[in-house]
Amino acid sequence: MNITDYKGVWVFAEQRDGELQKVALELLGKGREIADKLGVKLTALLLGHKNIEAMTNELGAYGADEVLVCDHEFLTHYTTDGYAKVIADVVNIKKPEIIFIGASFIGRDLGPRVSGRLSTGLTADCTSLDIDPENNNLLMTRPAFGGNLMATIVCGDHRPQMSTVRPGVFEKLAKDTNRTFTVEEFKVELSASDIRTETIEVVKSLKEMIDITEAKVLVSGGRGMANKENFALLDELAGVMGGTVAGSRAAVDNGWVEKAVQVGQTGKTVRPNIYIACGISGAIQHLAGMQESNFIIAINKDADCPIMKVADVALVGDVTKVVPELIAQFKEMNN
Repeated sequence: MNITDYKGVWVFAEQRDGELQKVALELLGKGREIADKLGVKLTALLLGHKNIEAMTNELGAYGADEVLVCDHEFLTHYTTDGYAKVIADVVNIKKPEIIFIGASFIGRDLGPRVSGRLSTGLTADCTSLDIDPENNNLLMTRPAFGGNLMATIVCGDHRPQMSTVRPGVFEKLAKDTNRTFTVEEFKVELSASDIRTETIEVVKSLKEMIDITEAKVLVSGGRGMANKENFALLDELAGVMGGTVAGSRAAVDNGWVEKAVQVGQTGKTVRPNIYIACGISGAIQHLAGMQESNFIIAINKDADCPIMKVADVALVGDVTKVVPELIAQFKEMNN
């Protein structure tokens, strides 16, 4: 393999039923930064079938220099075989240097299959991406050894360099509908025999879900909340602040909050304007999911726990006494 033949940064533009997923737009933001450092084009790779013009315009507005479209009836719904084959085919012809894929349910399935077909490496669940100024290799950083340290991984001898990134890790660029970009269609060669599964029917389940990655204010509780009943205090605090309640893994494991609102390495990555950590010690697994918050307030009995060191405001005390005082003060301000 001659790695100098590979140029360009690609982002897999995941879409479902014609709607681009947020992580794809976030990766375009980071991809734009990486592409500019390398002096190369940023390409959004879009797979689907029909009615994709609106999505190409959105991808261009969020930073792509080029949208590479793979349109085929067998790409209407996601299948591992179909998507992996098409992406491997187009990569072998176009030879991008870097590919970013969102670590969604689809991305976690797709990334390893594509890297396997291409005989290259894949670094999963990255929390930081940068370029080595000495040799232009991609520096992919992710939690390792159960989250007890951060490892930076380099794929120096193979191309493309691939990584998956969880939603919420990076910020999308401001939308600019005046940006110029190009659209290219790739001729897809795909038959029914290439795909071992068949989508018979799509059944959607309607359930109201809280997306903590969109919250501007998060009030998060951990083991120090002691029991589920004390989370009522966090509900009240979130209510007066116009925020949302979240929790650490310990809170989820104890059944105090739902898995959908877990913050951390095995939960979701968030970056609210205000993050209030109540009774959370701040293990590296949790910090990995919230340390990019704009303003962090920590409430804990232990003045030396890790969360207090990253907090903008650290309140030493019993959460069951501090939180009611905060509620009272916010109620007074609102009146």
